[in-house]
Amino acid sequence: MFEFEWLSFALFKSGDYAITLGQIMAFFLVLIVTLIISKVIRMAMHRLRSREFVFSAAQIYALERIVHYLILVVGFVVALSTVGIDVGKLAILAGALGIGIGLGLQNIVNNFVSGLVILFERSLKVGDFIELSNGLVGEVKEINMRSTLIRTNDNVDILIPNAEVIGNQLTNWTLEENIRRFRIAFGVAYGSDKQAVKKAALEAADSVPYTLDRAGRETSVWMTGFGDSSLDFTLAVWVSPEQVKRPTALTSDYLWALDDAFRKYGIEVPFPQRDLHLRSAESVISVHNQNREQT
Repeated sequence: MFEFEWLSFALFKSGDYAITLGQIMAFFLVLIVTLIISKVIRMAMHRLRSREFVFSAAQIYALERIVHYLILVVGFVVALSTVGIDVGKLAILAGALGIGIGLGLQNIVNNFVSGLVILFERSLKVGDFIELSNGLVGEVKEINMRSTLIRTNDNVDILIPNAEVIGNQLTNWTLEENIRRFRIAFGVAYGSDKQAVKKAALEAADSVPYTLDRAGRETSVWMTGFGDSSLDFTLAVWVSPEQVKRPTALTSDYLWALDDAFRKYGIEVPFPQRDLHLRSAESVISVHNQNREQT
């Protein structure tokens, strides 16, 4: 019994209240156990995401994050009770927290609440390919307590505060369906056979392996205008889900195929042209003299 007396050593005293070394050790032990339990549960739920299950992967992820937060809160409350704090009388702590929020924690609380809104609303989920109002595009990798992690196609990880995700305009390319239509703009020289242009563009689209051309998802060629030196067209193509997240490479593939098809059919892609009108020196002098006589 004597060998455990050191656990009763008081580290802090205030009136009748004292915190012993044993209580401090119990406090941190409870926190460590809480983190371990949370990690084990999250790993188990993470495995369910890759299997056929009653719930979708997005629903399991949202449930995983919520359970994680609840376990942390419960563990923290239990840890406080180990140091003799009456968890039923936390009015002072709540007041201090309110002051802290008023002084500088508004953004943290705002981001936390926004993260819960994202998880419950399910307008954004892990795996979605999104475009923000500033032009940033990438895949959602994590939705955390404070921020959302987006990874671009250049493998750059960007953390965006949840409040910005909620408060700003966001385009979710894969919210309901993973397939999407892309519009590839191109131009041909004036005088080109429009039917040949359409045929070449459709063949070019068909040569790209991930083009979807089926009922309700047909490839289209539209004439969109008369440019300065070209007839302007748009190739509208539906693509398979795995290519939706590669818009730059996708555009390159279709432009490459269009160039090959135009070479096959002898269709010219125009260069910018300008007309230059020249007058002889005599005509310029004659006009100059006429102006002088009139004045």
